[in-house]
Amino acid sequence: MQLVLLRDKRHPARQVDACEAAARAVVFLLDDPRTQPGGPWHDAVRQWSDKRIRKIVRRASGKRWDDVQALEGVTVSQDPPADGPVETSPARVRAFVPAPVRPQPKQIDKLQVAGTNLPADGVSATTNGVVTIEINPRIEMTTGKACAQCGHAAQLAYEAMSSGNDEDRHALDRWRRDEFRVHVVTPTVEHWDADVARVRVVDAGFTEFDGPTATTRARW
Repeated sequence: MQLVLLRDKRHPARQVDACEAAARAVVFLLDDPRTQPGGPWHDAVRQWSDKRIRKIVRRASGKRWDDVQALEGVTVSQDPPADGPVETSPARVRAFVPAPVRPQPKQIDKLQVAGTNLPADGVSATTNGVVTIEINPRIEMTTGKACAQCGHAAQLAYEAMSSGNDEDRHALDRWRRDEFRVHVVTPTVEHWDADVARVRVVDAGFTEFDGPTATTRARW
C-alpha cells in the first residue's frame, strides 16, 4: 500500500498529526464499501492483506499532491490543536489501493520516499479516541516510517475488532462513528515495558532498522 503525505514547506504539519492521519487513511480504505466483497477494490486489498502488509510512505507538495488525488484511494486530514501555532498546517495523507511495488503510476513513482520528516512538536490533539496507538519510546524513526508503522497498528486493530467478540465489534462500531480517530502517543519506557496492548507491530527491519524491531502497538 502506497501512502502519500502532503508536505507544506512553509507551514509544515506536525509529525503526530501525520501519524494519526496515516492511521485513519488506512482504516478508512479498509472499511470503504469499495473494499467489501463485490467492490472494485476487494480483490486487490484481499490479496495484499493475505501476504505481507507492506506500506510505503512518500511525500508530495503542490501540483504533485493534486495529481495523486486522481488515483484510487482515500485522503484524510488531521487538524492540529486549535490553540497551536497558526503556522502549523493540518496533516493530510492519501492511502491508495494496494498494488505491486512495480510498476507504479507515474504520479506516485516520481515521489520521494526516504528522509521524510516533519516537526516533532507537541502531543496529540485527539481526545476520547476509541483506539490508542503507542510508539516504542526506545527507537527513532523518520516521519515516513512512523506513519507506516502507525498505519500497521491501526490496520491490525481494525482486523482484530472485525473478527473479535461482541465487545470488540461494538468498539469497532464506535470507532467507525468516530471517523476512526486515533490517539498516537509515545509512552514512557516503564509503560511500554508493561506491555499493555491488544495488537503489536514488529517491523521486519528492511528499512531504518538492522533487524526485526517492535515499533508500535494499539489498544482499545
